[in-house]
Amino acid sequence: MSGATHVTAPGPRLYDRAAELAAVARLTDPAGNGGVLFVTGGPGEGRSALLARAADDFPGPAHRVAAPGHRVPWSGARALFAALAPGAPEARRALRTARGEDGLAAAVSGLLGDLPVLVCLDDLHLWDAHSRAALAAGWRRERAPGRRGPRWLVSAARHHRPPDVPGAETVRLGRLGPDGARALLHDLCAPPPAPQVVRRLVEEAAGHPGVLVSAVRRLGAARLAGAVPLPEPPVDGAVLAEVYGGFLAHLPADARRLLTVVALAGLTDADRTGAGRTDTGRTGAGRTDAGRTDAGGREGPRRLSGVSVDAVLGGARATGTPVEPLDGLVAGGLLRRADGLLRFEDPFLGRAVLASAPASRHHGDRRTGAPRPVRTASALARGERHRADRLGPPAAVRALAPAARGRSHLVRGLAALAGGPVMDAHEALLRAAELLRDRAPAEASDARFLAVEAAWAGGDVAACLAALDCGGDAGGTERDFLDGLGAALTVRLGEARPALARVVARDGAEDDPRLLLRAGSAALVLGDTAAAARVHARALARARAEHRTALLPRVLEHLAYAELRAGRYSRAARTAREGLRAAELAEQANAAAHQHAVLALVASVTGDGAAVAEHAGLALGTARPHGLVQAATLAEWALARDELGRGLAAQAAARLVPLVRPGPRGGHFALRMLVVPCFVEAAVASGRAAEARSAAGEYAVWAAQGLDGPAPALLARCRALLAQGDGAPGDEAAYWFDEAVRRHDGCGNDFERARTLLAYGTWLRRRRRPGAAREPLRDALVTFERAAADGWADHARSELRATGGAVGGPADRTAWGLLTPQQQRIARFAARGATNREIADRLALSPRTVDHHLRGVFARLGIRSRVELPGVAGPGPPAPGQDGGTAAKGLVSSRARRSAGSS
Repeated sequence: MSGATHVTAPGPRLYDRAAELAAVARLTDPAGNGGVLFVTGGPGEGRSALLARAADDFPGPAHRVAAPGHRVPWSGARALFAALAPGAPEARRALRTARGEDGLAAAVSGLLGDLPVLVCLDDLHLWDAHSRAALAAGWRRERAPGRRGPRWLVSAARHHRPPDVPGAETVRLGRLGPDGARALLHDLCAPPPAPQVVRRLVEEAAGHPGVLVSAVRRLGAARLAGAVPLPEPPVDGAVLAEVYGGFLAHLPADARRLLTVVALAGLTDADRTGAGRTDTGRTGAGRTDAGRTDAGGREGPRRLSGVSVDAVLGGARATGTPVEPLDGLVAGGLLRRADGLLRFEDPFLGRAVLASAPASRHHGDRRTGAPRPVRTASALARGERHRADRLGPPAAVRALAPAARGRSHLVRGLAALAGGPVMDAHEALLRAAELLRDRAPAEASDARFLAVEAAWAGGDVAACLAALDCGGDAGGTERDFLDGLGAALTVRLGEARPALARVVARDGAEDDPRLLLRAGSAALVLGDTAAAARVHARALARARAEHRTALLPRVLEHLAYAELRAGRYSRAARTAREGLRAAELAEQANAAAHQHAVLALVASVTGDGAAVAEHAGLALGTARPHGLVQAATLAEWALARDELGRGLAAQAAARLVPLVRPGPRGGHFALRMLVVPCFVEAAVASGRAAEARSAAGEYAVWAAQGLDGPAPALLARCRALLAQGDGAPGDEAAYWFDEAVRRHDGCGNDFERARTLLAYGTWLRRRRRPGAAREPLRDALVTFERAAADGWADHARSELRATGGAVGGPADRTAWGLLTPQQQRIARFAARGATNREIADRLALSPRTVDHHLRGVFARLGIRSRVELPGVAGPGPPAPGQDGGTAAKGLVSSRARRSAGSS
């Protein structure tokens, strides 16, 4: 952990940590059965020290596992099993188990058994998402009564939200009191520092153990003894950069840039005057925190005041800094928003951000040596001009005519929309629309629509509304589009439907691909996926006819998504592959990411897990740094649906939880409800019924609005699954399953209908009604096979086989050619009804040899009994010297003669 406290005494010594140690004692109580304790805190506050102390105090085996140096999938789990397993082979087997159906809990149990073991995981926020999800699912899994499990002590940064684990305790590390800070100082220094030095360091460090340790480390014996004056300030930028540097380095680049904007905007004027000075004579560091002098002549640290949100947004816009991380920084506790002002929750963090920021943000023009002024918060809010600073456009740009500047912003916005952060594109396009509104109305209209597209891709409803609001002078169909989409985003569907329907009717009949894209977008908002696919197909034809190569990737992106929503998965895959090629030729990385996400979702339908992982990984690799929330949500949904298809319900539910939650940390606002049915299925299967019921209740309200054709059927399926999970009377679940199948008949999504039939048949089989289960399972199997959904077809086939039903079909017959000629002859006779003894007599074999061959046939064909052989036995010649029909009749008649003789 960055900036963790280290002490010189043997074994970690802690101060002012009585409450935290008491929580550790409860976790490690020998009479307990295990559990999870989360420890959160800021950089340098002693999380690692607490874990080390707990490991030293624990009477049994204790393992400490640090965060891996990289975040590739399952890297954290690999590090965990490397620490727990006695050797590399056992670690690899445990990793395979963790990634399988049994999950991480079974893998850990296989390594540790019932031993009382303490497992300390450091810096959980730096672990990869796959490992975190697997850990959370393992922690939630209930243990068998009376069985003990490991004790998990897990540390994470304060801004990281620990997973919801029933019975888990969370403690938050605080700062040291004056007595604790003095005790730590005396423990660090031998001999003890001078009293005046102790007072000053305790005052400056404000109880932060990591800052205190770093400050002492940078002072020599003479300064600690009071023989040489302390540097001013004792806690300077170099100290804070050492403590907070690792933490800041692991934040996303956009979040670091935004924190720098907040810190610069919060500097006071006196601090700005000294912001460019250096102090090499005192500390040996190039840049210091100096900037204010107190009454005693001592130079103090910079003071960061609160700054208005508008000032931060203005500074971010001027510097090209994306603002999407702002809500996450506030929600994570790094920034505090109150009374319209933003300020750092931890003042040390703000000063560390300034100390770690690039020198160009602090210093003046290097050619002249003159300090470059930085706007104050009030100046940012007023929009005042300033000299050639990074917070404003260069003089050459300001000298251009408004129309030229508008087109310049339009070009930059198009470039960012194609291959950069989409919220940067939104800001540039919004500015272009404002500058071109009175000078080039047609270009301003395009810029507004593109700004809406950028905000939509970024999942930012407020930004969408801002782009819609800037079209106050629009008229005609564009006015309908702006008003209709604004009403839909603010859930005024009575106003949205007629306006958007007019857009679909009018623009959908045009020949301009841009107007057709607008009409298709309106149709998607209305939930008319068939019209959206039709209009976007027309836009594609027009774009090809006009050789609009730059527009082609966007059109194919819209068309692939429309076909995906309409349940036309093979068409969506074909369009997405073409769109991927077009995007790569046009170097439009964002369109390529969206197409990868569509291909991942289609692969989750066909059951191709390798393709899901490949396309989802490529989509997320671009979506995350560029803020493509829509593409990221589709990719995560695809991964979860693939996991659900492979029986990993707990893992799928853990992945889907963030996607169905509202707010900036959730999934895309337009996809959130579409994901709910998949989440309900995974949550019910993994024992998270309360969360599933809450999501289904919200989904019921949304389904009633008529924005998605399959929604009523999927809602009925959710209610059936919930009734099944609640242990309600069988009649209730059966009613909702029947209702779901009935509603599916009118919505046209065959794949979802087959999934409902599969769930229904599985429920009937588990209630010991195999005869009733066969019909829905056969219908599901046929639909999955027709859609080439091999993974789901295998699932349906195994369920049907469990009912005793035949599971013939092309997929089974392909294995017929792998049988030996002898196995094929025996299988044909068995398929015609012959017993083992009759086959043995016919082929001059022993009954045991026939039985052995039949077992090999069953294993090779993937069936369980001879009852299923007629559906999979391939055609072939009869036995040598016999007609096939005569041979069969002879076997049957000989059996009949024996029966008659015995009677």
